[in-house]
Amino acid sequence: MTAKLFRNSTAVAVSVMVLSIALFLGMLYQHFSDQLMTELETETWLVAQGVELNGMDYLDGLNTENRVTWVDRDGTVLYDSQADAATMENHGDREEIQQALTDQSGTARRYSSTLAQQTLYAARRLSDGTVIRVASAQQTVVTLLLSMVQPILIILALALLLSAVLASRMAKRIIRPIVNLDLEHPEDCDTYEELTPLLFRIKHQNDTIQQQVRQLRQKQQEFAALTENMSEGFLLLDRQGHVLSYNSGALRQLGAQTPKEEVNALVLNRSENFRQAVDEVLSGHRSQQMLHLNGRYCQLLANPVMQGEEQMGAVMVLLDVTEQEQREDLRREFTANVSHELKTPLTSISGIAEIMQSGMVKAEDVQGFASDIYQEAQRLIALVEDIIRLSQLDEGAVNVEREDVDLYQLALEVVKRLESAAQKQDVTIKTMGRSVQVHGVRRVLDEMIYNLCDNAIKYNRRGGTVAVTVGPVEGGVEVSVEDNGIGIPAEDQDRVFERFYRVDKSHSKDISGTGLGLSIVKHGTAFHDGQIHLESTPGKGTTVTLLLPQTGVNA
Repeated sequence: MTAKLFRNSTAVAVSVMVLSIALFLGMLYQHFSDQLMTELETETWLVAQGVELNGMDYLDGLNTENRVTWVDRDGTVLYDSQADAATMENHGDREEIQQALTDQSGTARRYSSTLAQQTLYAARRLSDGTVIRVASAQQTVVTLLLSMVQPILIILALALLLSAVLASRMAKRIIRPIVNLDLEHPEDCDTYEELTPLLFRIKHQNDTIQQQVRQLRQKQQEFAALTENMSEGFLLLDRQGHVLSYNSGALRQLGAQTPKEEVNALVLNRSENFRQAVDEVLSGHRSQQMLHLNGRYCQLLANPVMQGEEQMGAVMVLLDVTEQEQREDLRREFTANVSHELKTPLTSISGIAEIMQSGMVKAEDVQGFASDIYQEAQRLIALVEDIIRLSQLDEGAVNVEREDVDLYQLALEVVKRLESAAQKQDVTIKTMGRSVQVHGVRRVLDEMIYNLCDNAIKYNRRGGTVAVTVGPVEGGVEVSVEDNGIGIPAEDQDRVFERFYRVDKSHSKDISGTGLGLSIVKHGTAFHDGQIHLESTPGKGTTVTLLLPQTGVNA
């Protein structure tokens, strides 16, 4: 299409201009060129004679419109009438200079980049081997052209008029199909052949863009699905601290509302630790803070985002470490409780032993003191065994093989072992239900039922009762231990399964035990994939129910 437009719009103008100029230049150019060269050679001879006689003084006084250059034998410019000789390049390779050095004189015609026009040169060698060169532009041709300005302008005007008409027609023909292009479906466009490559490129580009859009949308959906299902929260900030991206986990952990527009990160949370993390990371430093928000612990990790040496923004990750902190608190509490519980019997043993060592104990009292030492030692051993067993249940490290256990028969055995303790407390204990089996560790199950019954007896009242009921229910096997003892206050019911937790610490001093019984029951139930429920009313009694998976029923 470009070739067609060029031929139609410029053919007449170029033809007329070329023919007209060629006609005159063909006849006159060579004539004036030869005449100018002859005059230039004559002037060169005259200048050469003047330099031979007077040297540089002649050149300094020379008055001519042509350019005169004096060149040394090695090509160094000694003088130039229109330029500083010291700044000019070596002229030893010039055609006319080389001819003059060889044949006494030389001529040349060439386009001068310095003068931006056709220039004629004539050179003559002097007696000392230097060369005088005279240069002249073909001003006669320009003069001829200037004398032809009027007819040339007339021809040019006609050519331009004709070209404008043709160009207008061609432009309309070119633009109309382009304006009517359907960029969504370029392959269906009816246009001229030259636009076919363009239409193909547009179609190919459309396909590429659509594919990239689909991929980008898929990546966005994957990213959104990933981040929205993360328990961790993240914030992406620019270098000014404005929130560029976030997920719902970050808003949830910070306790912030969904922003309706671009906001600064400090709008989401104004706690001191959060502000400190934002300030540090925007200054280019990594920050790690612990936030305590709405009763939960959140660990904040902030890192600057760098591109080369320039910081582009920051990314902040929020991790909910509440359970970890709570476990740490439990560990510290457990350690403190264990230390306290171990210290009590050890202190008693140490005190009794010290008294016996000092010789202050009468012979008849030694047996009593030894009995006290034995009881405290047994208490210490029971505590250590309970701690070990609880740790094994915590870690799932109970290495006893599972077997089918009849819970009803197991409950009868436990009750029989506790009958003596029940009689001492004036408590009646009984077993009800029928045989049912579970697949578990007999020793752990025995200890779970034993601890429940032991607690029911210890925290009962004179003349009280304890009922152990075993039987099948929907979804498994149920073991229920019910007493009508002192009961548990509502505010303590969620904590009685914690290690060493005592509801009434003053009353508990008079009751033997390690304080780990219900914790062992809780972890043993979890070990057997069961559930535990507690119902209690102060002054009326307590019922603890275990629901375990069933493996069989015996009538």
